[in-house]
Amino acid sequence: QLQFVESGGGLVQPGGSLRLSCAASGFTLDTYAIGWFRQVPGKEREGVSCISASGTYTNYADSVQGRFTISRDNSQNTVYLQMNSLKPEDTAVYFCAADVITTVQEMCVRAPSIYGSWGQGTQVTVSS
Repeated sequence: QLQFVESGGGLVQPGGSLRLSCAASGFTLDTYAIGWFRQVPGKEREGVSCISASGTYTNYADSVQGRFTISRDNSQNTVYLQMNSLKPEDTAVYFCAADVITTVQEMCVRAPSIYGSWGQGTQVTVSS
């Protein structure tokens, strides 16, 4: 059974950085595209970034392009999201999940509907 555990969230001042981790258990994630998503109360879950199964393709939301970097270490069965230059509007619960629908190894999409095995999330709060 696919399971994820997110960690690394916390309280940070605007302009600061955090590194989120998404650790997989119960399976090896090297055949799955992995996505990072975020959600605030009352709003839909937003696709922040994704990385292809091969690790060669990444995709970012316009709101985080140039500030966030997604990466994966298949030997550690973990995907990371490095978040720099954080803004108050980045405040949200961040989730990771696996693309359980498509089988293309060289690309990914950020549509939440194709992702499954959601973790519990990690809270990121950007505030002074």
